[in-house]
Amino acid sequence: MKIEKNKVVSMHYTLKDDKGEIMDTSEGKSPLSFIQGNGQLIPGLESQLEGKEKEVKMQVTIAPADAYGEFREDMVFKVGKEGFKGEEELQVGMQVEVELEQGKSIAVVSSIEGEKVTLDLNHPLAGQTLHFDVEIMDVRDATEEELSHGHAHGEGGHQH
Repeated sequence: MKIEKNKVVSMHYTLKDDKGEIMDTSEGKSPLSFIQGNGQLIPGLESQLEGKEKEVKMQVTIAPADAYGEFREDMVFKVGKEGFKGEEELQVGMQVEVELEQGKSIAVVSSIEGEKVTLDLNHPLAGQTLHFDVEIMDVRDATEEELSHGHAHGEGGHQH
């Protein structure tokens, strides 16, 4: 059975950066399961998987435009420290929730200089070329329930 829209794909993967450092992996865990064609994976990886079958092993390189986008300077801005409430002391690298015109979003504190805090709304992997080692473990039809829920369920029932 080939991978195509509305098929449930189970795969093992290892994600590396340009230096070959492992950034994420399913090794030692259950395979990642998703419904193909529903935007659950980055577009570049989803398109590379299209048409492949169970037991295929492949290496895929995904450019930023087909992954998490290019790094955008207009997504980085400075705000006053006084706008932050809470017990926790602000630290570089910390994720904070911010209120934007289009709703809430997560930003990373990229620097703190005196009373000014620099927030970065880019995805942490924006601007990066991603390298995946993929092994397709299974391909099957999605159930009506999975399609209506919008995600794959585990082999033994509902996955949370």
